[in-house]
Amino acid sequence: MKAVILAAGEGSRIWPLAETRPKHLLPIAGKPLLGHMLTALCQNGISEVTLVVGFQEDIIRQTLATGKEYGVQLDYVKQPKWTGTATALGQASKSLGEDRFVAIYGDLMIDSSAVKVLMAKAAGSQYVMGVVRLPDVSQFGAVELQGDLVRNILEKPTSRRSNPGWINSGMYVLDRGIFSAIGKTGRSRRAEFELTTSLQLLIKNGYEINAALIPEQNWLDVGRPWDLLAANQRALRTLQSLTLGTVETGVTVKGNVFVDEGAVIKSGSYLEGPLYCGRGSKVGPHARIRPFTSLEVDTVVGKGCDIKNSILMKGSKVPHLSYVGDSIVGEHCNLGAGTMTANVRFDKRSVRMSIKNKLVDSGMAKLGVIMGDHVEIGINATLMPGVRIGSGSWIGPGVILSEDVPSGKVVLAKQSHIVRRRSVAPS
Repeated sequence: MKAVILAAGEGSRIWPLAETRPKHLLPIAGKPLLGHMLTALCQNGISEVTLVVGFQEDIIRQTLATGKEYGVQLDYVKQPKWTGTATALGQASKSLGEDRFVAIYGDLMIDSSAVKVLMAKAAGSQYVMGVVRLPDVSQFGAVELQGDLVRNILEKPTSRRSNPGWINSGMYVLDRGIFSAIGKTGRSRRAEFELTTSLQLLIKNGYEINAALIPEQNWLDVGRPWDLLAANQRALRTLQSLTLGTVETGVTVKGNVFVDEGAVIKSGSYLEGPLYCGRGSKVGPHARIRPFTSLEVDTVVGKGCDIKNSILMKGSKVPHLSYVGDSIVGEHCNLGAGTMTANVRFDKRSVRMSIKNKLVDSGMAKLGVIMGDHVEIGINATLMPGVRIGSGSWIGPGVILSEDVPSGKVVLAKQSHIVRRRSVAPS
């Protein structure tokens, strides 16, 4: 069976992380988000995959190439206009020679168990939708079930109440009949051509769609910045200890720690796994790296730094005497000495973040800064919980940053001096 992955859209909700790359390529424990999905498909015997691309498609093609690294054969189809999931899937119709296929949204963090559940259900059902039970369905497509049959799909319920229930996982087994339904699909209330609308048409016309019950721990929608931290944690929980780089004498290592080729862990450093030190990364001397941290390619964590539950992307540097906690730092950023990321509110409430001009509760008791690429932070800057900094911005020395900064801006602290004559008592 072949698979189609829908990876054409922008990642506006996850700004600024997807400003300079597709959200589908965000790094998680040394591998792009799509790489984890391709591996899960390969482990279930699916080796032919069509990627529907659009936004920054060239970067996806260059990064994933033929898919050989992940054990699959990739071909690419372009969606010229990002008008919804139905039209995205419709673009792949010509590349699917066989009757049945797997279709998956490209911004999911899934493991092989999730695919296995889907495929097992497909053995006795023509149409399958993966569903996940969550304590709050308000941000997803709620699904009404009758036994194991899907009876209704409500795309993002209007109620703001946190109600438990089944949601659409964005994982399906379909056949070519879906393309006829896509041709009859009109725009949704969000002005998009949605695949869920096409599936509703199938149900209305008497087709049965069976639900595959996917455990929550095997599935995650990576749509908001803090979701990337959760995805990173899941990936690191399965990490095995391996040292390919250099670990100097005097380094303390606890738990599962992966040290890739060319990485150097200098004397006096303290590593608590699970954590990932990517190729060419440098840690220490006397640095502390705490659990659920991913240091991607060529990152630097210098003397006296403390990094916890964070992702540092390619080429970023935290040279000395800084703290980065529960944060995501984009590529090629530089944090000056004494940079502090605050990650807990005084009132101990969960951290809120502005998403598409709406204040959203992250549900996280600890959440630091979300930083785009090529950001420069001056010495002794303090970044308050949940702030986001756009790519290419500069935060000056001594700034206490408590609100989001758009891309390409400079934030400086205004300082006044009092200079007076010093009186010196005679000795």
